[in-house]
Amino acid sequence: MTTKQLAAGYYRKCRDRMAALRVLEEREAWSDVVRESQEIVELALKGVLRAVGIDPPKWHDVGGLLLEHRGKVSTLPEEEAVFLAEASKRLRKEREFSFYGDVDFIPTEEYGPDEGRYAFESARRATEALGEMLRSLEE
Repeated sequence: MTTKQLAAGYYRKCRDRMAALRVLEEREAWSDVVRESQEIVELALKGVLRAVGIDPPKWHDVGGLLLEHRGKVSTLPEEEAVFLAEASKRLRKEREFSFYGDVDFIPTEEYGPDEGRYAFESARRATEALGEMLRSLEE
């Protein structure tokens, strides 16, 4: 298996998860939208890195690596790379709270449409970035 094949597998997973994410968004399950979006962004950015030959680390926020290796990711405009890196960092901070909460933080009460829609859009854009990267490698 090549890193490109693995990245393509990540893209499939991202697209499948986006379908599930649409259901969560329709149900206004905002904390779940945030959590699942974080995972999609993480997987998509790791796919982008793998597609250009970079083996990503096993941590959740790889946005900094995306910016560091920006020259290898020619299909991604600078402003989009910055947006995705910031989204990765922001969603990473929400990963545990959006899922587990805490005694004074009930996820289903704390997250609303603003957080959910930002997260959803971040996941959509990250998935699209991976798809564009893979298409460019086929040409």
